[in-house]
Amino acid sequence: MTSFEALLPSTERALLHRVAVAQAEGRSPSFAAGVVRDGETVWFGSRSCVDGHAPEAETQYRIGSITKVFTAVLVMRLRDEGLLSLEDPLEKHLKDTGVGEVTIAQLLGHSAGLAAETPSPWWERTPGTVRPLLTDVLGERPQPHPAGRLHHYSNPGYTLLGSLVEALRGRSWAEALRIEILEPLGLRRTTVQPVAPHAGGFAVHPWADVMLPEPAQDLGIMAPAGQLWSTVGDLCRFAAFLAEGDDRVLSRASVEEMRVPAAPSAAGDGESGYGLGLQLLRKDGRTLIGHTGSLPGFVACLWVSVDDGLATVALANATSGPLTALVAADLLRIVAEAEPRIPEPWRPLPAAEVDHELLALTGPWYWGTYAYGLRVGPARGVTLEPLRGVGRRASFRALPEGGWVGLDGYYAGETLRVVRRADGSVSHLDLGSFVFTREPYEPGDAVPGGVDEAGWRGL
Repeated sequence: MTSFEALLPSTERALLHRVAVAQAEGRSPSFAAGVVRDGETVWFGSRSCVDGHAPEAETQYRIGSITKVFTAVLVMRLRDEGLLSLEDPLEKHLKDTGVGEVTIAQLLGHSAGLAAETPSPWWERTPGTVRPLLTDVLGERPQPHPAGRLHHYSNPGYTLLGSLVEALRGRSWAEALRIEILEPLGLRRTTVQPVAPHAGGFAVHPWADVMLPEPAQDLGIMAPAGQLWSTVGDLCRFAAFLAEGDDRVLSRASVEEMRVPAAPSAAGDGESGYGLGLQLLRKDGRTLIGHTGSLPGFVACLWVSVDDGLATVALANATSGPLTALVAADLLRIVAEAEPRIPEPWRPLPAAEVDHELLALTGPWYWGTYAYGLRVGPARGVTLEPLRGVGRRASFRALPEGGWVGLDGYYAGETLRVVRRADGSVSHLDLGSFVFTREPYEPGDAVPGGVDEAGWRGL
């Protein structure tokens, strides 16, 4: 992918203008943001109400629930090492929680039916010592909804996942985080406790231009749900990882799996969704993945558009007011529209990769009278897509034993295979019992229900 050292000056000014408006209209003591393009941080900007003291790229802010993405990565690492299955009930690895029948996948995707918050007092504004045990976090009615039925965001659910990491690793969540994610990715300014330079958190009076410091509590057992402090620089590096993966931490395939919707959207969420630890959002015609975050005194957001090769981070130190999720999406849109991604040049396959038997399968196929086209992709993968109108398009990955498995859409997980006649010639394609033939309702082909002997006719 062609990359550039810096953005165009006009693009940089548009980005700075958006951050300046966000800081002014959001009435935030400071606002900091960054842009990643093709894995490299290409822009940083900030505004502050203190002249000459604007935050820098390595100034820490509290990032709240963006912490959950880090916790989810730790759980996915356990899965990839074979220490657990996402379909395992929690009680297989963590005993006596009272909600042991929920699965790890349900916890990751907030579909376990758990309560959104802990019992009183409010966990974000009280020290973690108030609730030292999981039973203190879950309370007397930990599961107000049936497991697996709907998406219901749950902070206690990620506390359970943090405790799961500790149980299987034999070390604290914070230590596992440092060893397994922060050090390999070089996130030296992402910490459990604030390390100078860091912003102070403030509540801004809704009806007057005055501020009140917010307490920065150590969340204790709730830390996996929202404890972390980080910087624009570190979160930009983390965003690059979420776009491409990093085998030192989590493979590209596993990171891609985290982006797949894991549960239905909650009522009223519009085009939003949730994967395995990642929020999903359709905005401005593109799919954004990442997470928002807030704790008293701070709001934060990280968005990645994989198709555009872009990511943005927005951080502010006010309890409410700055719309970091909207600003981060706007920053991404500004760059995508002003400097659209330049595609790789088309190149033919190397001669050694040309599969003439596979080439013979390309072109039109018919499911009944619906016309589809089969196209060969990299690594012997194929795509099947309608030639006109609306239909079920899908990409398929080649299987070692032959055939292909669907990667997306209606056919995700379904098997596409070639069915041959006794003489070895191709009869048809079978896709989960759907028969695709070279001609629509060709006599003698394997058409379900057969073909009328009189054939095609007019009125």
